[in-house]
Amino acid sequence: QVQLVESGGGLVQPGGSLRLSCVLSGSIFSMFTMGWYRQAPGKQRELVARISGGSTNYADSVKGRFTISSDNAKKSVYLQMNNLKPEDTAVYYCNSKLGIFETWGQGTQVSVSS
Repeated sequence: QVQLVESGGGLVQPGGSLRLSCVLSGSIFSMFTMGWYRQAPGKQRELVARISGGSTNYADSVKGRFTISSDNAKKSVYLQMNNLKPEDTAVYYCNSKLGIFETWGQGTQVSVSS
């Protein structure tokens, strides 16, 4: 039984920063590919960032602004979001994947507005 617990969402002004956290429980963290996705109202869910085996990849829209990282000892993954823009507003979801097995967090709201 894999569970993901997220935190760190909130409301910020354009140019501000937020740090999202996700903690995995119930399994061995190092076995999973971890990622962050987001979904804005009326739009499809999209990959924001992913980390696996120390390798990372990002959506073009967030490159240079967002950074994904992990801590194996704490079984946690983080998303540091800098220089936030209104178009970053969405519900952000933590994701873990091992083969065909996939688990999602409950989502956390990120709102960017003046």
